[in-house]
Amino acid sequence: MKKNVGYLLILSTLMSFQLLVACSSSIIKKSETERIEKYLSSDELEGRRTFSKGIDKAADFIANEFKQTGLNKFNNSDSYLQSFSKLSAKSIAASGSFDGVALDPKNIIVVTAQPTVTINETSGYEVFKINKEDNIGQATRKILTANKNYIVLVDESFANNFSRLVQFKSNITADQKTIVFVLNNNTPTKFNIDATHKIENLALANVVGVIPGKSLANEYVIFSGHYDHLGINGAKAINGDSLYNGANDDAAGTTAMIMLSKYFKKLNNNERTLIFVAFTAEEVGGFGAQYFSKQFDPLTVKAMFNLEMIGTESKWGKNSAYITGYEKTNMGDILQKNLEGSAFKFYPDPYTEQNLFYRSDNATLARLGVPAHTISTSKMDSEPNYHKPSDEFQTLDMDNMNEIIKAIALSSRSIISGKDTPTRVDTKQLK
Repeated sequence: MKKNVGYLLILSTLMSFQLLVACSSSIIKKSETERIEKYLSSDELEGRRTFSKGIDKAADFIANEFKQTGLNKFNNSDSYLQSFSKLSAKSIAASGSFDGVALDPKNIIVVTAQPTVTINETSGYEVFKINKEDNIGQATRKILTANKNYIVLVDESFANNFSRLVQFKSNITADQKTIVFVLNNNTPTKFNIDATHKIENLALANVVGVIPGKSLANEYVIFSGHYDHLGINGAKAINGDSLYNGANDDAAGTTAMIMLSKYFKKLNNNERTLIFVAFTAEEVGGFGAQYFSKQFDPLTVKAMFNLEMIGTESKWGKNSAYITGYEKTNMGDILQKNLEGSAFKFYPDPYTEQNLFYRSDNATLARLGVPAHTISTSKMDSEPNYHKPSDEFQTLDMDNMNEIIKAIALSSRSIISGKDTPTRVDTKQLK
């Protein structure tokens, strides 16, 4: 009798899962997935470069999809566009001296929101040293998040990497403290730095839609993809093609996010609030995700599914994908448990040497402890079309991509219902 009861329970579970599969297939239709993917990767959008007319068209298209689906707007906004701006500082001139000895201007990088900067030893700047045994990445992150005026002495052993610090000029806000990086091993008694910049205010927009939760409305589950790409680059044309369509990177992830919004809106049974967001400016510094993440108390975000390049088969073939940072939470185990009875398998990221967990839009919230992971299938050691004009619609496996979207929908159900809550990222172990 007990054996019969156990068999019936197993049979009932399998039947329930098959009903869920059938439901997902009736909503997540390949024809609809193709329609969205084709437009987002079309020549009309000219590669969706940040600050271009093409990306504005893409934003309007995504917002209209949210509207047609019936999603709510985020945070009582009157638009699906989450508009914000960032400052860009273009260096015009920089000069300085340490103890009366002139510095090479190439060895001075000033990160500031001020058009003109003049500092010396009496200006109240804290001195910070990056020594040759330090991790320059960790050190600069510490400096940038401290919200202090710094003069940073960078050991000359980092000469080959020093110029990369200029990237921080494009990630500043109006209240940015001034940070002066100087490639020099000596700690001066007296110093003088002068810098002049052209400061520009640049408009950006994420696209955000919401399905309010029922019993757990103040707990959030986020589904995301970035809708920007590389645009048109005649200097890097390949075989006469200079338009970087970004079909896989990341029109595919954005398409998946939109299809999931349609699926969960149709079900309308989510206990937690679901947020669907298309991020801007991932390719130029992750500014969209950074701005979006600041709108939340990270403790209220219970999970984040960031979808990135799912349009090709993974290294394991069809019905598979990998999760970056798999070992950092138990979210992957939850997703796989919810797929019992299916042929789909989630794997840990096989490209850990490429640091993918920190290279996409999940990273900002993950660094705050959120179980925020990127799901991908891209073979990062051999993806033939990555960041090339050949990343076009016809290179995608749309049958497999549609199945991946269904698998994400089914695997996330216990998190959305509030039954399961993934463990959080240990921020002490983050790079």
